[in-house]
Amino acid sequence: MSETSQVVFVTGPSGAGRSTAINVLEDLGFEAIDNLPMGLLMRLLDGPALRRPLALGLDARNRDFSTEGFLDLSKRLSGLDGFQVTTLYLDCSADVLLRRFSETRRRHPMSPGSSPLAGVERELELLRPIREAADTLIDTTALNVHQLRREVERWFAPSDGSMLAISVESFSFKRGLPRGLDMVFDCRFLANPYWQPTLRASNGRDPAVASFVHADPQYLPFFERVTELLRSLLPAFRHEGKTHLSVGFGCTGGQHRSVALAEAVAKALADAGEQVSIRHREMERRKPDVRPD
Repeated sequence: MSETSQVVFVTGPSGAGRSTAINVLEDLGFEAIDNLPMGLLMRLLDGPALRRPLALGLDARNRDFSTEGFLDLSKRLSGLDGFQVTTLYLDCSADVLLRRFSETRRRHPMSPGSSPLAGVERELELLRPIREAADTLIDTTALNVHQLRREVERWFAPSDGSMLAISVESFSFKRGLPRGLDMVFDCRFLANPYWQPTLRASNGRDPAVASFVHADPQYLPFFERVTELLRSLLPAFRHEGKTHLSVGFGCTGGQHRSVALAEAVAKALADAGEQVSIRHREMERRKPDVRPD
């Protein structure tokens, strides 16, 4: 094999965010396979040469899973020419894992007939040697799904910036700036739909609200200058090896103007071929917290 193939083992306790991490890696261009029996891995790699980096979800759900087998498999594969092997361990505190299982009312895979607590404790103990040997550990105890995505991108997005991931967020200045923003734009100078009784209960994704915001004479020049600024900077960010860019749009309540701008800018960047995700922080606060899967 003339080139080095990257293989990432994704593991950790149930409920810590493995599925979310595997999905992010797939978005970054990895070939992703979850819950593959460990006995089939070497047969998989004996097949056609890997054309993309490979992300494998290996955990206690696998029928042939064992701590010793996992560590041995990682060691064997690392010893082969042409493979770069990394173990990504998604960690989480026991009390938060228990709360997540209680919220979803799912049975724990290691204690289907008893309390989730027994399963959480059993799995954490089983995985302890793997946690200690992991190359990359991400603690998801205090992370939501969006923050976990950023962490995975920070560790595994291509270093050449070719897969620069752009996150566009809306927020309310009253609640403070979201963590990790690289660029912030203030939308409070635009006409506020909140003061229109028919629009107040809606948000910036509603076509009527978006039309109201777009009708402000100051909207179009602002939108065009922001998108042009971002497009002009993206090549420079890539050249410097930046893998993630987070752009925020804020207004008073975080429901109308900032949402409309975030949606419009995200669409413009996506239409230009960029990898874009979008988040509306204040709208998320109206519903239960989104937890990593």
